Amino acid sequence: MTQKQKKYLNILIKLLIVGLAFWFVYSKVSNQKNLAVFTKLVNGLDSQLLNSVLLIVLLLMFVNWALEIVKWKYLLKDLETLSFWKATKSVFCGLTWAIFTPNRIGEYGGRIMLLRNQNRAKGAVLMGVGLFAQLVLTSFFGALSIAWFVTTFLHTPTSINFGIWMIAVVYALGFVILYFNVHWIDYWIGKFKILKRLRPFFSVLLDVKPKMLFNVLSLSFCRFFVFTSQYIILMLVILPEISILSMILMIFILFFVQAAVPTLDLFDFSVRSFVASNLFSYVTTQDIAVMAIVSCIWFVNLILPAIIGSFFVLNVNYIGDNNS
Repeated sequence: MTQKQKKYLNILIKLLIVGLAFWFVYSKVSNQKNLAVFTKLVNGLDSQLLNSVLLIVLLLMFVNWALEIVKWKYLLKDLETLSFWKATKSVFCGLTWAIFTPNRIGEYGGRIMLLRNQNRAKGAVLMGVGLFAQLVLTSFFGALSIAWFVTTFLHTPTSINFGIWMIAVVYALGFVILYFNVHWIDYWIGKFKILKRLRPFFSVLLDVKPKMLFNVLSLSFCRFFVFTSQYIILMLVILPEISILSMILMIFILFFVQAAVPTLDLFDFSVRSFVASNLFSYVTTQDIAVMAIVSCIWFVNLILPAIIGSFFVLNVNYIGDNNS
């Protein structure tokens, strides 16, 4: 392929990615009834209070992704040194790719494209470690919250309640144990002939020490705290009748279900709204308000970052000078 052909192919790929991203944003936001409902709901609130709350939620979005950028830099520190700015472009490019790919799988491709060719496969594996850390927290708190939900609202016998809590604790701890022994993945890949050629890439897991895993999990916990806070802040203003404990535990269950159900970001807001309205119906009758809050945070946390990322996508070279 000539340099001129590569140049035009690069432009075509960039335009395709940005076009798909903006098509998604336009098609979903223009038809997003819950966002319109959210606007109506907040019209009756004090405007100064509302502006302050929405500003805090927006600022927390930047804090959330800043923590992810720091985590991404930290995961790559022994593989490739990234400046904060380059790590920022990498993360936001991944977010743009993610919104139109099944189960956000495109986030891997979008993010590692800014790494050196020889580091991309190992970078994807390390990115998986970071995502797994987030999943550990979602699964840990989600499992315990589901046990609380079942034993509180479904009126199960005491003997069954004990079993439910035991299953939840074992499930939660199982994720923690697997996370701190992530190098097992490299071992099991070596056991399957069909996967053996991938083992050199997964060998990077052998260099991931417990201290590094703990630090990554700590950064992930900070992110978990931040996006939980976004929900709490909006709900305290719009749905003050819900007790803070029930509110937090329901949010944890919502995160758990979202992580457990494979979906396309194209339909993600529908899944979030449906799950949230059914869950929170046990603690409030304001299901429309719940769906509106979920949609607002969906827009702030996913759509706005994807729009920002689309500008970074235009600066990525997708067709290099070799076939790596």
